[in-house]
Amino acid sequence: MRIAVQAAPFDQGAELQAFSAAASGAGAVVSFSGLVRDEAGRLSALEIEYYPGMTEKALASIAQEAVSRWSLLDALVIHRHGRLLVGEAIMMVATASTHRADAFSAAEFLMDYLKSRAPFWKKELLADGADWVRAKDTDENALKRW
Repeated sequence: MRIAVQAAPFDQGAELQAFSAAASGAGAVVSFSGLVRDEAGRLSALEIEYYPGMTEKALASIAQEAVSRWSLLDALVIHRHGRLLVGEAIMMVATASTHRADAFSAAEFLMDYLKSRAPFWKKELLADGADWVRAKDTDENALKRW
């Protein structure tokens, strides 16, 4: 299991290839990458803040829960911090298991957690100012299924 919180961009393809190669005995590998999006056409950048140490510990805990709950062979969570531009990768989750259903469920669980509960704070830098991103009801509701 690998957890990384970093400012530097990462190569999604290289990360997935390395993860898959190391997932001995896996019958399924599922990955998801989140990108900075600009739905309203006003976003200049996204600024992500976190507490070093606390954030990694929280991510490791939820990843370990996923590994145990779905009998995963491995899990990967990468999340960036700092200033990110539209189109850049914010995060990546990968899961490996013997069967696809477990890999998909665990990946969705991790993504829902990252969206709603992971200790990151996001500020949208807009053409006309800045605004902190607030929790959305849809993201909170997604956690209820777990």
